[in-house]
Amino acid sequence: MEQLSRPEFATRRRSELFDALVDLFLAEGFAHLTLDDIAARLRCSKSTLYALAGSKEQLVRAATVHFFRRATDDVESRVAAQASTAERITGYLSAVGVALGAASARFMADLDAFGPAREVYEVNTRFAADRVRELVTEGVEAGEFRDVHAVFVADLAAAMMVRIQQGGVRAATGLDDAGAYRELAALLTAGISR
Repeated sequence: MEQLSRPEFATRRRSELFDALVDLFLAEGFAHLTLDDIAARLRCSKSTLYALAGSKEQLVRAATVHFFRRATDDVESRVAAQASTAERITGYLSAVGVALGAASARFMADLDAFGPAREVYEVNTRFAADRVRELVTEGVEAGEFRDVHAVFVADLAAAMMVRIQQGGVRAATGLDDAGAYRELAALLTAGISR
């Protein structure tokens, strides 16, 4: 059995609690939950939650940051496995869709209604747009894509990501988030390919 030092154990326990917290919030949202509810569901004390963050609001924001950090790691590992730039863009956007596909409608509504968590989402959307721009620029420089305005393509992707997050695409088309991201990837790569 692996022996962990006290700091390693604390770090692992903290990460496990955040993973469980993210899973709870993704499934059920967070606005209706009290700290007592969260502690009971995670089978920990309120003091343990206060060790993670000083208030429910800070806990929600920290959990949102944790969710996006975890999702980014998953997304980037999927991108790294792809050979061509078009496959990397498709892999990137599809993986974003899969990560967000785990979020319930209630979580997305709570996220949109709570400024600090919404801000984390918006920052990550800007990071995603920058990543799409990097990939498009890579593809143009490699001759895989036609000479397109990479910043415009990234801005278009970011605008659609926001519409997906806010439920506009689902309402207008019936596509779930993962399906919408797959369609966005197909549209972008077909539109910029030589």
